[in-house]
Amino acid sequence: MLTPDHPMTKIQLLGGISPGDFLRDHWQKKPLLIREALPDFRGLLDATELIDLACQEDAQSRLVIRRNGRWEVRHGPFAPRAFARLPKKDWTLLVQDVNHFLPAARELLLKFNFIPHSRLDDLMVSYAPEEGGVGPHFDSYDVFLLQGTGRRRWRISGQKDRTLVAAAPLKILQDFRPEQEWVLEPGDMLYLPPGYAHEGVAVEPCMTYSIGFRAPTYQELATQFLVHLQDSCEMGGMYEDPGLRIQTHPGRISSAMLDQVSVALDKIEWDNMEVERFIGMYLTEPKPHVFFTPPSEPISEREFARRMRKGKLQLDLKSRMLFRGNRIFLNGDVYEVGKTGQRILGELADRLALSPVRDIDAEAQVLLYQWYLDGYVYVEDTEADG
Repeated sequence: MLTPDHPMTKIQLLGGISPGDFLRDHWQKKPLLIREALPDFRGLLDATELIDLACQEDAQSRLVIRRNGRWEVRHGPFAPRAFARLPKKDWTLLVQDVNHFLPAARELLLKFNFIPHSRLDDLMVSYAPEEGGVGPHFDSYDVFLLQGTGRRRWRISGQKDRTLVAAAPLKILQDFRPEQEWVLEPGDMLYLPPGYAHEGVAVEPCMTYSIGFRAPTYQELATQFLVHLQDSCEMGGMYEDPGLRIQTHPGRISSAMLDQVSVALDKIEWDNMEVERFIGMYLTEPKPHVFFTPPSEPISEREFARRMRKGKLQLDLKSRMLFRGNRIFLNGDVYEVGKTGQRILGELADRLALSPVRDIDAEAQVLLYQWYLDGYVYVEDTEADG
């Protein structure tokens, strides 16, 4: 008998197929329309609350407006009065990283944990009045488009022509040729693999929840890996040429110089362990606009430990945590822990919260308390709350 978390257990979220079958047949391969993926879903916030979020300094937001066939993009944070001046139709508000602000958004993302956390980017929420949209386009990442309130018409195409409209402020396909079309109701969901052309237009005022999965380019990975090596590479010695001879052309770079530098650079080495350190630190590095707030009145380590045993330990909503073996990666840093810490902290990376935390060793407790002081984790005293 299959358990609820078995990869071959069929789930409603994926339209009655199993996560294993979804990964085999659809992930990065072909779209999937899922009616009533979350039958009772009506969203996590309303339009007014999304607008309030778009006005916050630490939220990333955009307004996309279409006037007389021309596109306009504005970037937040916005003043509330900006929304009073908008037309009745044909605009969209998009807010990134809503999971940094709403605990319910994190719970929504956990429903997709059949995809590794290392691939997760964020939850973006959009609101649009009638006819609002961002034009036909394609994304370079996997996305689940979950419908909240209202209805949205989606048209998609597997076309290879990705020519963009010249001089447009966002990537709009010049020649969009839709092949399939659906209207999504609240709770319906559409999965699209990378590169699949699509256009969503609001049939009526509606909100859409986009669960996106990051896919860095190899160029981006290579660039950031070289930056990583810069911090971890130590080379002794310096260029020297005690046997230097007079050159006929002093402006010419000599072969001797090239050879000496080439030998020095050949000493730069890395192994799989260094790649592991890099990828864990890179994937958990907070985005540039993300900052953590330490507790204003921190409790003692002893009280922190008591609350962990009685209450609930949670990652801050902005924290990103991964692990491999005895290495724990959190918000761009790496920590090596013992077996007990590896088990407990690995479970925290999987579930994002633990309740209660028992049988923890001193090393992991000290580490968790430091993370608490940094604002990376917090602990709820459920006994006191009750």
